[in-house]
Amino acid sequence: MVAIVGSRNASGAGRKFTQRIAHELGQAGFAIVSGLARGIDAAAHRASLATGTIAVLAGGHDRLYPAEHAELLDAILSAGAALSEMPFGWEPHGRDFPRRNRLISGLSLGIVIVEAAKRSGSLITARFALEQGREVFAVPGSPLDPRAEGTNGLIKQGATPVTETADIISVLQPIMEEKELPAREPEPLPGEEGAAEEVEPAADERARIVGLLGPTPVQIDDLVRLSGSRPGVVRMVLLELEIAGRLERQGGGLVSLA
Repeated sequence: MVAIVGSRNASGAGRKFTQRIAHELGQAGFAIVSGLARGIDAAAHRASLATGTIAVLAGGHDRLYPAEHAELLDAILSAGAALSEMPFGWEPHGRDFPRRNRLISGLSLGIVIVEAAKRSGSLITARFALEQGREVFAVPGSPLDPRAEGTNGLIKQGATPVTETADIISVLQPIMEEKELPAREPEPLPGEEGAAEEVEPAADERARIVGLLGPTPVQIDDLVRLSGSRPGVVRMVLLELEIAGRLERQGGGLVSLA
């Protein structure tokens, strides 16, 4: 499986390129994984309906988002699958989408990001992919297009640039020939098996963690120690800040306020 994700507000060129690589990957024997969102996700699913595509949902199977993609989901199920870790009746909330993204990357040998702004959920998916030992691919774009700022940044950080489907297959082929996938287990998120029971951060606890942050980078371990909160709670608050565009990750376990 190969994941393809990107901007909801995708350009015409971005959608066209997505359709091309999704179709060609399908013809080469890969199933396509994406998040059923508008834009790049939907284009990837539609182009791979005949060869197999997997939609990973943020909410329960009966709480589809966006609701307008109900017909697309029906088409996916004829030759593919819909996956969710949430129970029936679960209405997806903002923080459920980044949690969903770790499943998209975890299912896949590699993840292709077609268009992503500087602060994008797709970049969170790329971070999960790196933690899980997956390959990260990025489609370069114009420096003048804000939708390419995130993908161009990934390429600067070492992601494999993609201008044709062969760029993806040439990297994944040797991995497929290995006996075992080079996967590493990331630290469990709150609510996962092996993690502490999920606890919604209390208002004062959230404020205490945010109050320890500033423009100077600080170690996540120090945040846990100084706040007195459990690691899962600290990670949840950091994830909320990252989604809101208020957090910058500096590498080496360092974070700061944007």
